[in-house]
Amino acid sequence: MQLQQTKLHKDSKISKTLKTTDNINISLNHYKTGSDSVVIICHGWFMTKDSKAFTMLSEDIARYFDVIVFDFRGHGKSSGCYTFSAKEEKDLSAVADYARNCGYKHIHLLGFSMGAAQVLNYASCNSVSSVIAVSPPADFSKIENHVWKPEAWIPTLFKKFEPVRWCSVRPGSLFHKKTAPVDVVENISAPTLFILGEKDPIVYPWHTKKLYNKAVCDKKIEIFENGKHAEDLYLEHRDRFLNTCVKRIKETLDDYRQT
Repeated sequence: MQLQQTKLHKDSKISKTLKTTDNINISLNHYKTGSDSVVIICHGWFMTKDSKAFTMLSEDIARYFDVIVFDFRGHGKSSGCYTFSAKEEKDLSAVADYARNCGYKHIHLLGFSMGAAQVLNYASCNSVSSVIAVSPPADFSKIENHVWKPEAWIPTLFKKFEPVRWCSVRPGSLFHKKTAPVDVVENISAPTLFILGEKDPIVYPWHTKKLYNKAVCDKKIEIFENGKHAEDLYLEHRDRFLNTCVKRIKETLDDYRQT
């Protein structure tokens, strides 16, 4: 199957608000270009759907597939407080249900860092067409998060200097019970691509490698040898990152349409 790029028009994007089962308002942007496949993009801690990185990424992906990108609770224009993966699966569930109600034949999940933890947890008990997990933690309690290292704070200062976004983040309790992706990754049946940066100072590479090794689905791993964390891989290696994701989704669609 050949994938053609679609030109985005100013009316390609619509904004909506959904409500979760626990009454949290979830704000999303939906890029509609007529594809029968949609990629749901899940940001990580301290990012939003309207940040520069995720706006660029959404527009890049939307040239190939429809895209839904949303703010997790406690971020951006969504309500509530962030629970560091304890309750955010309800947010993703509301967005995925919305996508199904829109009539998409194929739903693909693309998550970053804590958002990657959510897509793995969600896919372990829900049917999706494919999963891409970028810098996922195997277990929240074991994240190293060496934020004082230059490779951690320099990208934030110079590439993601967005005070308005920073002020929109509302953290909640760290002590809610959480599902560790490493405990459920074996339950994922969808084709899954794991992406990591070998120089990641936030979620060390062993997390992603452990998840990859434990997964039993159709799986692949892409290692950015000099790459850092999550959306930094996209910002610093834009063409390679985009091509890797689009190619993987295309491969899964080819497989579905041959069966």
